[in-house]
Amino acid sequence: MKKCAILTMDSLEDFEAYDNLIDAPMLALGWQTELVSWRNSTVNWNDYELVVIRSPWDYQDDMENFVKVLSNIEQSSARLENSLAVVQWNINKIYLTHLEAEGVTIVPTLWPATFDANKLAEYFTHFDTNQIVLKPRVSANADNTFWLTKENYTTKTTDLNQAFAKRELMVQPFMPDICQEGEFSLFYFNGQYSHAILKTPAKGDFRVQEEHGGGLLSVTPEATLIAAANKTMQAISKLHGELLYARIDFVRFQDTFALMEAELIEPSLYFNMDDASPERFANALVTRMASPENKS
Repeated sequence: MKKCAILTMDSLEDFEAYDNLIDAPMLALGWQTELVSWRNSTVNWNDYELVVIRSPWDYQDDMENFVKVLSNIEQSSARLENSLAVVQWNINKIYLTHLEAEGVTIVPTLWPATFDANKLAEYFTHFDTNQIVLKPRVSANADNTFWLTKENYTTKTTDLNQAFAKRELMVQPFMPDICQEGEFSLFYFNGQYSHAILKTPAKGDFRVQEEHGGGLLSVTPEATLIAAANKTMQAISKLHGELLYARIDFVRFQDTFALMEAELIEPSLYFNMDDASPERFANALVTRMASPENKS
């Protein structure tokens, strides 16, 4: 029986996680899965054939140490999925500019290196909008994300200064379709489409995560959305090869869809929303482990 470590955090008590749904199909294929916290310094990674990054949803609090742990895993005999190189590229949302250069439509974005409260009014003017969103370039679970309006932004400067004192940021126009329709997430395993969901925020909010009251609905993507997703996956593959897993998030934008994020590190893959998806993932994983790139 081969051993696979499912990389997580010390406690998932306040989160919704569904990775246990792959345990049975993995076991049927000869793999034993085990939850392992990335903060557990006593782990011998050589005890595993494979380490899959799944739910270390506190990594942004100690990014340097997180990357060091992943480096230790890659230096062991275990195979890390997705790879450290992919993580290092995806961990800072500036990666969106690389995908945009490949022809992918992204949400319009400004990339100020430092926060300056005196620039806030200019951001509204730049995007010709009454609402903007500021968030760190390195973040998870919508941490330190601010939805500002022309009416309230001057009251938020203290919080903004504190949140971005040591963080690079990104500025986007608020996308009203997130509240009106929702955010679409499409899932790919080994580059192949698996399933899709529509995430909707709670009333009066814009965050679609379940932990913030968001709702989930299984959907069949329309042709325009599938085309945008496939184009994004082709761009990612061009830059980094085929990945074990990817979740790509879109919002309706003008006559197409704009990429909000390509989640390649620790996205929830919502195995609970498609009964066949855990088996698809397990099959993709075993296929990948049999590939020539696998460590001997």
